[in-house]
Amino acid sequence: MGRVLIRSAVSPVADALAGALILAVGMGFGRFAFTGMYPLMVHEGQLTVAGGSLAASANYLGYLAGALMMSRVHHQHAARLCQAAMVGTVLSLAALSLDLGVPYILGVRLAAGIFSALAMVGASTWLFQVLGYHHGAPILFSGVGVGILLSAELIAGSGHAGLHSAATWSVLGAAAALLCALAWTRASRDPAAVVSDQASFVDPVRTNGRPLRPWPIIGVYGLAGFGYIVTATYLPLFVKTALGGADPIQVWAAFGLGAVPSCFLWHALHHRLGSRRALTLNLAVQAAGVVLPVLSPSPAAFMASAVLVGLTFVGTVTVAMPAAKRLAASVRYNMIAAMTASYGLGQVAGPLVANALLGQAHSFNPPLLVAGGALLLAAMGCLL
Repeated sequence: MGRVLIRSAVSPVADALAGALILAVGMGFGRFAFTGMYPLMVHEGQLTVAGGSLAASANYLGYLAGALMMSRVHHQHAARLCQAAMVGTVLSLAALSLDLGVPYILGVRLAAGIFSALAMVGASTWLFQVLGYHHGAPILFSGVGVGILLSAELIAGSGHAGLHSAATWSVLGAAAALLCALAWTRASRDPAAVVSDQASFVDPVRTNGRPLRPWPIIGVYGLAGFGYIVTATYLPLFVKTALGGADPIQVWAAFGLGAVPSCFLWHALHHRLGSRRALTLNLAVQAAGVVLPVLSPSPAAFMASAVLVGLTFVGTVTVAMPAAKRLAASVRYNMIAAMTASYGLGQVAGPLVANALLGQAHSFNPPLLVAGGALLLAAMGCLL
């Protein structure tokens, strides 16, 4: 009997870890490795700053399209979505090792965005709805930060080895494939067997306070996507521009490092404060982190900004996604997919607005101030 209990107790945690690896690949590598590669590709002449903004928006447009496509997909297909996301992301990373021009890069980044949405919706649905393991949220979403950190260090190591961007993309693809191999078997199990194996571990999240309502939280989540994405897209680029000798990829790695423990921090605050107050606090702190480089353009301020935004942006997901799941029964649409689509819409707009402001002011300060304002507006929206 003791062996059976130990095996069952480990099972949901192992599934959450598998989900974290899926997000490490689909989000950390598939979406955010481009942020670390962006300055290198600009330096090599593959992209201009404006072209990189278009590539970022193409990726976020793909994320939005993927989320919309997932809105009608039944949760029983979640494991297949995870597998498709992993394979597609690895192929997208490998495809960027070919220098075939800006339109090609835009197309690949569009496809990568679709696979990122499949990873987010698939892994979240698989863990929360198929398995019913709500308390796995911090483990699951920590995968995003792990993926950012690992990809950033791989980019740094490739740079020290003298590799160009094409070879670095190949290294990233190979590393992502290894992470996929670690998660594949766990995500391939029969859903009926999974639910049977973990039925006793269905552990609904309980929070105090007045619950959030469906449409306000969807709007808040869209503003959150707009607010954080300027930092998440341009951080290494404006660190390099502002600080000259500083290593921008290590600042980006600090962003990912901050994201890993943030999931557990905000999960605990979610329980203590309730969804509404935890999300309000999260967005307010995130706004402060976004505008910090405007207030003090020093190395310490840039590093603090990276840590603060990294420490909160995945925390937003950790609070908002389980809160949305609890509202799913009260709406006729896929709440997780709707949230993901709203976030994606905000992310599409972010780089486009930032690029327009950058073109006028020739400074990253206006985009950062607008992004910080969007996060403050989102924080106030939590009170509706």
